[in-house]
Amino acid sequence: MTAGELAHPRAEELEVGPILLALADGNRRRVVAELAARPDEERLCASFDLPVSKSSRTRHWRVLREAGLVYQRDAGNGLYMRLRKEDLDRRFPGLIQAVIAAG
Repeated sequence: MTAGELAHPRAEELEVGPILLALADGNRRRVVAELAARPDEERLCASFDLPVSKSSRTRHWRVLREAGLVYQRDAGNGLYMRLRKEDLDRRFPGLIQAVIAAG
């Protein structure tokens, strides 16, 4: 890992417990649902309209990243995020879709 690179769990390290804990929060579920609607796209983290402070957003991003739900990339002038759809579908087929559908 280089300077400025964010830590992400490897696909084989993904565990259902941390993923479900991350998805227990409605704001994080909403972010995952928005990313799942366009799984091949990367979004600027600041583009999500969450009713929380900047520090709370930062915590949400960290929880999602550390659980293995998203991949984040620091581009210097912004932080970008995308859903780890392939990794998640390989490890836990249908889980993300089921959680999103359940609301």
